[in-house]
Amino acid sequence: MNVRVVGAVTVPVIDLRATGQNIKNLRVDAGISVRDLQNILGFTNPQAIYKWQNGDSIPSIDNLVILAAVLGVTVDEILVQSSVPRSGL
Repeated sequence: MNVRVVGAVTVPVIDLRATGQNIKNLRVDAGISVRDLQNILGFTNPQAIYKWQNGDSIPSIDNLVILAAVLGVTVDEILVQSSVPRSGL
C-alpha cells in the first residue's frame, strides 16, 4: 500500500485487491458472467474486468456507477476502504 504523509488527518485508502475480490463476489452472487458484464459495459474484450477482479486496476467512476446499478448495490458497497492516518507536510 502506498501511503504519503500529509497533515494531521485520517484519509480513506481504497484496497485494490480487496475491492477486486469484492467485485468478483458481487458479480457471481448476482449471477452475472464476465461476458455479460463485458456486454453491459460495451467493452470489446474482458481484460479490464479481469484487471479489476485481480486488483490490478480499479473501474473509472462512470463504470463504478454502472457496476453498482447492475449489481444492485451502492458504489460504497463495491469499494473496500481502510483509513490511514497522515501527518506532517
